[in-house]
Amino acid sequence: MTPYDPLDMTNYRIERLPKRQKTRFEKWLALSGPFLAVAAFILFGFLIKLAFLQDIDPTQLVSEPAKTAYDKLGSLGFTRSNELMLGIFLASLILWVTEAIPNYLTSLILIISLVLSGVLGEKQAYAQLGHEVMWLNIMSFVLASMLVTTGVAKRFALWFILKFGKNASFIFLSFIVINLVLSAFISATTAKAAILLPIFMVIAAIYGAQGGEGRNNFGRSIVLQNLFQINIGAGGFMTGSGANLLAVALISGAIGSKVFFSDWMVAMLPIVIGTMLLGYFLAMKVFFPLSPEKRLPQIEGGMQRLREEYQKLGRVDVQEIKAVVIFIAILTMWATDRIHGISPTAVAFVGAIIALLPRIGILNWNEVDIPWHLMLFSAGAYTLGAGLSATDLPSISVNAFFDHAGIGDNTPFWILYLLLTGVMLFSALVFQSKTMRAMIFIPIAIGVATRFGYSVLSLALPVAFLIEHVYVLPFNSKPAALLYETDRYSLGDAFRFGFTMMVIAWVLIIIAGETWFRTLGITPHGVFDLF
Repeated sequence: MTPYDPLDMTNYRIERLPKRQKTRFEKWLALSGPFLAVAAFILFGFLIKLAFLQDIDPTQLVSEPAKTAYDKLGSLGFTRSNELMLGIFLASLILWVTEAIPNYLTSLILIISLVLSGVLGEKQAYAQLGHEVMWLNIMSFVLASMLVTTGVAKRFALWFILKFGKNASFIFLSFIVINLVLSAFISATTAKAAILLPIFMVIAAIYGAQGGEGRNNFGRSIVLQNLFQINIGAGGFMTGSGANLLAVALISGAIGSKVFFSDWMVAMLPIVIGTMLLGYFLAMKVFFPLSPEKRLPQIEGGMQRLREEYQKLGRVDVQEIKAVVIFIAILTMWATDRIHGISPTAVAFVGAIIALLPRIGILNWNEVDIPWHLMLFSAGAYTLGAGLSATDLPSISVNAFFDHAGIGDNTPFWILYLLLTGVMLFSALVFQSKTMRAMIFIPIAIGVATRFGYSVLSLALPVAFLIEHVYVLPFNSKPAALLYETDRYSLGDAFRFGFTMMVIAWVLIIIAGETWFRTLGITPHGVFDLF
C-alpha cells in the first residue's frame, strides 16, 4: 500500500477529502429538521392567525396581488396567501439550516409547495430557473471551467506563492492577493475554494499542520484566512457571486435605473482590502500566533514540491493565453459597464460562447463542470423570493414591526442604518444561502427606505455589501462546509475568528456610511450624528 504523502496535491481534491463525522448536535438537527419544518408550516400556515393587516398603510404595499388582497380583506388579518407564504418560508428555512435533506431537494419541495398552495402560478414558479442570475451563474461556471482546464488559475496561484511566499507572513499576504485576483474573474466562491484548497493544504502540511490531534496554528490560520478571503473577496465586486447580482437586480428594479459594476467596485474594494488585512493581522497576532520556530517549514524540501508541481504545468501555451485574454476582456467590459451599458450577464454570455467555439475556443461542453444541484438550490431561493414579492410579505412585516414597536416616521437615518446592516450581517450565522438572504433582506431594506422617505440606495446598497459574510459556521456557505472537511480547525476556532471579523465588518460599514459612502453619494449628508 502506498504511504500517504502530505505533499501530494491530489490528496486534497474535493472528491478525496474524508467525510467529516457529524457531531451529536448536528445529528439531532438533521433528525428533528423534518418534524420542525412540518410543525412550522402547519402552525403558521393554518393555525396561528396574525392580525397585522389592520396596522398596515395600504399605500405602502408594492405588488398588485397584495393591494387586491388588502382591499378584499380589510382588517381581518393576514391574507391566506400571506399565511401560506410564511409557513412555507419558515419550513424551508428550517430544512436549509438543519440540513435534514439535501438543499436542492428542499428547493424542489419549496417550488412545488408554492405552486400547490396557490401562492405562485406554475409559470412564475418554474420560470425562476431561467432567472438572469441563473444564466450568469451557468456562464460563470463555464468560464471557471476554462481556468481549471487550461491550468491558468493554478499556475497563477503557484507562481505567486513561489515568487513572493518567502516566509510564513508573505505566504499569508500572498493569498490575499490571489483571492482578490480570482474574485475579480470567478463568480463562484466554491470554484475558488476548489482551486486554492490543494495549494494551501500542501503549504499547511509543509509547515507541520495535520488533521485532528495534529492541528497547529499555521494550519488553522491558513485555512480560516482563506475561507474568510474567498468570501470577502467576492464582496469587492458586483460579479463576485450570484447573490450580489441578485441584490443589484432587486435594487435596480426599485430605483428604476442601473447599479453599475464600477459603482460597486469603487465603494467596496477598498473596504474589502482593508478588512482582509485586518483579518490577517488578527489571525497572526491574536487568534493563531506563530512562534519563530513554527514560522519555518517543518518538512524538508516542501516548497520544492510546490516548485515541481508548478514545473509540471510546463510552458504557457496558446490555450492559457486565450483564457487570460478572454478574462481580461470580460473584466474590462464589467469595469466599464457605466460607459457601454451592457449587463454582466450578457458579457459573461459572450465570453462563454467564445470559450466554447469549435477550433477557436478553449474547451468543449463535456469539460464544463456545472454543479446542477447548486443551480436547483438557487432556483428554489429565487422562487422563494418571487413568493415573498407576490404576497408582499416583507413589506407587510416591515410595516407591522415598526408600527407595533412604536417606531415613528421621524426615526433618525443612522438608527435604521445600524438596524438593517446589523440584521443582514448577523443573519449569516443562521442562514445557509446568500441568495436567500439577499431575497429576504434587500426587499426589507427597500421597504424601510421607502417608508421613511430615504433613498433606496442609502439603505439597500450597504445591506447588499454585507452579503458575503458567510464564514463563521460550516453550514453558512459551501466554502465553509468544504473547508471544514479538512479538519484543520475546530468549530470554536472558526467561531472566535469569524465572529470577531463579523463585528469588525459591521463597525467598518458603519464608519463607511458616515464617511466614504457619503462622499460617493450613497448615504445622505447631514443625517448621521454618530461622529
